[in-house]
Amino acid sequence: MALYLKAAEIMEKVEGKQGALKTLVYDSQFKNIKQLFALVCETQKFSSVLQEIIESTKLLRHTKLKMPLAKVLVYDLLIGQGLKCGGSWKAMMMKHRSRLQAELARMKVKQKVSRNEDLLPCSVKHPAGDQLPRYVRVNTLKTTVEDVVDYLKRDGFSYLGKACRLEDLSLKDRYFLSDLHLPELLVFSPKTDFHDHFLYKAGHIVLQDKASCLPAHLLSPPPGSHIIDACAAPGNKTSQLAAIMKNKGRLFAFDLDGKRLATMSTLLLRAGVTCQQLANQDFLKVDPGNPQYKDVQHILLDPSCSGSGMVCIQDNTSADQEKEQARLASLASFQLRCLNHALRFPSLKRLVYSTCSIHKQENEEVVAACLQQNPGFRLVPLLAEWPERGLEPLPQCLRASTAKTLTHGFFVALLEKHSEPGNTKQELAVQISGPEVKPRNLPSSEKRPAASEEDSEASETEDRPTPVGGQTGSKPNNKKRRKRKKKKKGAETAE
Repeated sequence: MALYLKAAEIMEKVEGKQGALKTLVYDSQFKNIKQLFALVCETQKFSSVLQEIIESTKLLRHTKLKMPLAKVLVYDLLIGQGLKCGGSWKAMMMKHRSRLQAELARMKVKQKVSRNEDLLPCSVKHPAGDQLPRYVRVNTLKTTVEDVVDYLKRDGFSYLGKACRLEDLSLKDRYFLSDLHLPELLVFSPKTDFHDHFLYKAGHIVLQDKASCLPAHLLSPPPGSHIIDACAAPGNKTSQLAAIMKNKGRLFAFDLDGKRLATMSTLLLRAGVTCQQLANQDFLKVDPGNPQYKDVQHILLDPSCSGSGMVCIQDNTSADQEKEQARLASLASFQLRCLNHALRFPSLKRLVYSTCSIHKQENEEVVAACLQQNPGFRLVPLLAEWPERGLEPLPQCLRASTAKTLTHGFFVALLEKHSEPGNTKQELAVQISGPEVKPRNLPSSEKRPAASEEDSEASETEDRPTPVGGQTGSKPNNKKRRKRKKKKKGAETAE
């Protein structure tokens, strides 16, 4: 029964937009993460059908169940693989089974369909996630891409080489290829399952969506770097960073949730990561001035977001626009605070900001506001060949989507330090005043001996046209010349 109670708890939070489904599943620390994730995703997919069945049979009144728990139980009873619980809970559901089945049959007759899937609304009948390729990142801390390809070929898979265009990623059966953008990424047909495969269990491969691999790939810290992964759990990006830097250097990873951090520690251990320093700490409370972070030049910031880019999360923004906008505003405010805080680390050179959100409020608007408040940083244009860009006026950023990139929805921006904030005005002033301070070319008869900078500035002043009122200043100079000539003549006479 623990499975259903935990699934119901997550269902309630997801439908209340209290977090991304994947994050909530990892938060649960449930023994079988895969089983829990599948149950919640499928129950949510059939949510409207299940709710109609439950309301029509008055199940809540007869059983005293709450709607989220009733949904997961009815899903497994009628649509899934059967109830996985016993005792009084199973007895109670079996008591109402015939009425529930009859209502499901009535709905099919009414809509003139024969399959459960045909009862789904058009928006979820053919979910994008079912057509997305299975992406597998090779963990180069333990193996190489070549060795993994050879192993899979011996295991019955057929390798097609490297993809040349996005259309090549539409695969079937046991064919696979190398991704056209990320060299450590292999692409398989949708729903290819590796959870029980030796390579996955041994930590040689990581099941990670392509869009989720972009932030670490684009940050690309060199071996020996000091890096911060600001909101690190569940840890796939952290392990990817460690692989990029070849386990050399220091990788500071923060997460506020101790349970998620414990799960992450297990994941990093399986991946062979040794350069990490985990901290159960709120990143916003980390002191940028702490000496241990003085050499941090790279930061990956993937803060909490709406999760609206995840294909298994339904977008119900039209249901309550006012409430949704308030929630997005709150998230954007938090994300901007995290971004501004990250830019305070004194040696920082590059920062990647990413979300699994499709909303402009959490993406381009946050980045634009940050750049306005931090003029010493600028955006770096990313992957010119990538098919989906950031919304105007920030095309330097990347977006990802099920339709255009065959991935989950995602957003990535790379910020780079280009000058000290205090020198920005000074640099601008030099650029503007440059042409004005050029010395005027003088005729050979007027050339003067080299002088100091102060003398040069005085010379430039003399060379410029002077007001009419200043022209009388030349008379005293003529008198001095006459006196010098007289003295010179007197001296010659004396000789």
